[in-house]
Amino acid sequence: MRLLFDTATMVAAIRSDAGASRQLLVAALERRLTLIASVTLMIEYQAVMTRPEHPEASALSAEDVNALLDAVAAVAEPVRLLFLWRPAVRDLDDDMVLEAAVNGLADAIVTFNLRDFGKVAERFGIMVLSPGEALRRLERKT
Repeated sequence: MRLLFDTATMVAAIRSDAGASRQLLVAALERRLTLIASVTLMIEYQAVMTRPEHPEASALSAEDVNALLDAVAAVAEPVRLLFLWRPAVRDLDDDMVLEAAVNGLADAIVTFNLRDFGKVAERFGIMVLSPGEALRRLERKT
């Protein structure tokens, strides 16, 4: 299963020990799914996940978050952005996520923002799944 996590999914993964986002991130680090990411998306992950409120809420330091992102970068399949599809989604930051998913041939975008991605991603043959639904699908396959 080729998945692209939006930034909110990554933030949820560090803020909640028991959530589906955390379980998906662990599955990606264990290579039970293929996580795809572009350089721009990795930069956004780092910028958002190291905002003071997120490490504080997760009892992680900014250095811990950066170490986690290094591990993510080591297992993620890099996506080269050959085509840009802008504007496609209401939020410009979401365009970056969609472009990485399309260029990386993702099966699905994992997000809490189902409404904004839904119809647009479907035009490219990409599912839009909540973290909980993505985890259920992954568990069915294993």
